[in-house]
Amino acid sequence: DKVLPELIEPYELRAAKLREFLEDVKPSLCYDIVPLADPFGPSVTDPDLQCLVVSEETYRGGEAVNRKRLENGLPELALYEIQLMKDPDHSQNEEEKISSSSLRQRLLGTLLQPPRRGPALPLRPYVIGLTGGTGSGKTSIAKLLGHLGAFVIDADKLGHAVYVPGGPAYEPVVAAFGAEILNKDGTINRKVLGAKVFGNQEQLKRLTDIVWPEIAQMAKERVREADAQGKAVCVLDAAVLLE
Repeated sequence: DKVLPELIEPYELRAAKLREFLEDVKPSLCYDIVPLADPFGPSVTDPDLQCLVVSEETYRGGEAVNRKRLENGLPELALYEIQLMKDPDHSQNEEEKISSSSLRQRLLGTLLQPPRRGPALPLRPYVIGLTGGTGSGKTSIAKLLGHLGAFVIDADKLGHAVYVPGGPAYEPVVAAFGAEILNKDGTINRKVLGAKVFGNQEQLKRLTDIVWPEIAQMAKERVREADAQGKAVCVLDAAVLLE
């Protein structure tokens, strides 16, 4: 439940930085750096511990540690409380304290490592997948990237196109779900179709097995179209991109 967990550094790197800090502060200090697999770690099982350093935010956690120690037949730890350090440069949307969450938020938009080129992928256009749930801002970002010159592919529009009469999924979908899904003009009534599949995993998979490969093929054709137009960057806006 951390903010931007994908930007949290690997444990080994964080431990190495902590070790370097401790050696700088006091080279003679004896210490163990222990990975925590649960909220308590060795604090509730180590009989040699005497003190626990907590912040004003984590004091209640220290009290929970002492309750666990008493349950385990161990003496309580002395709780030494330190004050939180204020961040003088925090923005309006960030926490007032120095916070790793704020630091990770500041990394958004930063190139952390150079893009790795897949040997099987063409050099141009460079294709970016843009995904996220409803209301996450995909459309706004896609428009912004389009204004900057990117060729934008809207998977929703492709999804509508595969259903139209003559579209690649039209006949397979009608064959699979029956003529009752059709309007009088022969177009697919997506509300009727939706009522047949949503809430029924087997039927939904049956539909997506027909439709998604066709959408993917149309997306590839649009990428080739972007290449023909000389576009350097292509953005694929798709809510179910990974699927």
